[in-house]
Amino acid sequence: MEQVPLLHVLILSTTIFFLGMYGFFARRNMLMILMSIELILNSVNINFLAFNHYLYPHQLEGLFFSMFIITVAAGEVAVAIAIIINLYRRFNTVDIEDTNTMKY
Repeated sequence: MEQVPLLHVLILSTTIFFLGMYGFFARRNMLMILMSIELILNSVNINFLAFNHYLYPHQLEGLFFSMFIITVAAGEVAVAIAIIINLYRRFNTVDIEDTNTMKY
């Protein structure tokens, strides 16, 4: 069984990262921005796991950092969804430009 080259994993991670960055800056929908942040965090997870596997194959630090990031991302999603639901109840939209809370 052959290993996947590190370059292929880094190309995948970079692609996912920049798709997340594009989604974060180009979208106005709060849910799409939240999903873009999740893509960015998942690309970081891929990097942690890949470098841990190639540099220190018998240690688990990359796995532990990855599990920590997944835990933080789950908490972030829970809080962000609660905020988005409250903003939707107040303004009846999830578009960022329509929910300018400074004018109220």
